[in-house]
Amino acid sequence: MTESARNISDKVGLPPGSLIHIGDVLTTMTRMSVIDYTKENVEERQIQSIAELLPYKESETVTWVVIEGLANVEIVEQIGAMFGIHQLVLEDILNTHQRPKFEEYDEYLYIVLKSLIPEEEDDFSVSYEQVSLLVLKNIVITFKEKADQLFQPIIQRIQTSKGRFRSQGSDYLTYAILDTIVDQCFILIDTLDDATTSLELSLLNSESTKSTLNSIQRLKRELITIRRYVSPIRELMAAMLRSESELIHEKTFVYLRDVSDHAIRIIESIESYRDILSGLLEIYISSISNKMNETMKVLTVFASIFIPLTFLVGIYGMNFEYMPELKWRWAYPALWATFLVIPFVLLSYFKRKKWL
Repeated sequence: MTESARNISDKVGLPPGSLIHIGDVLTTMTRMSVIDYTKENVEERQIQSIAELLPYKESETVTWVVIEGLANVEIVEQIGAMFGIHQLVLEDILNTHQRPKFEEYDEYLYIVLKSLIPEEEDDFSVSYEQVSLLVLKNIVITFKEKADQLFQPIIQRIQTSKGRFRSQGSDYLTYAILDTIVDQCFILIDTLDDATTSLELSLLNSESTKSTLNSIQRLKRELITIRRYVSPIRELMAAMLRSESELIHEKTFVYLRDVSDHAIRIIESIESYRDILSGLLEIYISSISNKMNETMKVLTVFASIFIPLTFLVGIYGMNFEYMPELKWRWAYPALWATFLVIPFVLLSYFKRKKWL
């Protein structure tokens, strides 16, 4: 069953807890997979229905359920019914415009944040995907908007681990997921650095055009969106580190602090790039002003040269009968000589004054 709306305003008037997918439908098919592991064994398989999760509910193994695609509301509703998840949490999972946050309940934890991945294009652009996590005693359920390779490094670690990863609980798996999502932002920062450096070089090389302004403004808008999704991660991690939930073991806090440190570094980098882009915009405006000043200076020089010439032409263009110079034999050559001398004298004067 698919119930979807593009904007959250479309839910106005509906009762709290109404399960409707909010946001762009990135994939119409919902894919479900399970990775169940212990220190000795790993089981990985695709499932077709939520009922297949029932054997894992009371199992002592660690189970990671990955739901890719949120358009099928019924699947989310069935998971909520099976694991006793509050209706408002299910509503937040289906709303892909969520702000990153951490919520603590008696039997489970709810975490939501955005995965930010730079797209492989000439211009800087970012792909946004909301990732929600339900952390239970031995189960972690992950909800993603689309099927991709975001968690492939974690899957490989589980498959190749000699016991260290697989001997940890669901809280350590949660840390690994958070760490992967947050560290993706370092790739984003590197891509942003390349785009910013390219803009900076074009400005310094006096190649600024209207497209340069468009690129700066587009980067600034993208950076605002990035900041809106990354900044709350610091609060999210702080809330997890303050948590007294039994679902987070004491030895996991040291790993969570590392994720928190990474998030802070990323936020600081984003703030610095915001300042850099503001500086580039000021440089662009200054360069345009300088070009305008240079143009006006050239025009002023030409005007200054032609003003005295125009004055002389205006005098001798008058139709008075008694103008002594008009009867002089050498008047016309003398006037042309004056026309040539005046620009030369003015140009020499301007250069001496360093106005040219």
